[in-house]
Amino acid sequence: MRRPATDSIRGERLDQGLAELAIDLSGAQKDRLLRLVALLARWNSRFNLTAVRDPLDMIGRHLLDSLAVLPYLDGPRALDLGCGPGFPGLPLAIASATTDFTLLDSNGKKTRFAQQAVIELSLKNVRVVRARIQEYRVTQGFDTITARAFASLSDILALARPLLRRDGRLLALKGQRPDQELQASEIAASRTRVIRLRVPQVEKERHLVIVRPQD
Repeated sequence: MRRPATDSIRGERLDQGLAELAIDLSGAQKDRLLRLVALLARWNSRFNLTAVRDPLDMIGRHLLDSLAVLPYLDGPRALDLGCGPGFPGLPLAIASATTDFTLLDSNGKKTRFAQQAVIELSLKNVRVVRARIQEYRVTQGFDTITARAFASLSDILALARPLLRRDGRLLALKGQRPDQELQASEIAASRTRVIRLRVPQVEKERHLVIVRPQD
């Protein structure tokens, strides 16, 4: 039987992963990340928010996987499209306090969790919105939009385009390199870069697709 993870073990796992990603966070930021995992584990036992059950596994598959895209954030306003229970938006907001994040999803139980996390962690730079992506509109576009593989690249781009600034960027997290999706006409007509991410404590392939739709 697996021994329950202690706060110390989780902290060591987080410190090791952050070092491998070359991300330097304060003690307060790391404390918030660990509190986020603990909160997710408690809610997950009742509401089934994620298939990842072990809090130790959440360090890599939720925290570090989200933070791997931190160097690619651009601009003061970011939208996490289809955020689920708040990933990658919540870890990114903790790590980048100068960026204002909007977390968008239509799933009530997941947005309720994200809102509770915002309250308990005192995240002043996060706004949670429960709405269908197709119906969500803003007067001022976002500088960066993140999306964690909830649809094909073409579909994600179609949803993100009306919400992006003219010079904004879409950061789409994928598993294996999505070569077939990259051949779609909408993607091929955009300025696109694919980066293979090395995410500590995550064995499966991870890729980041950066799309800058042409003006």
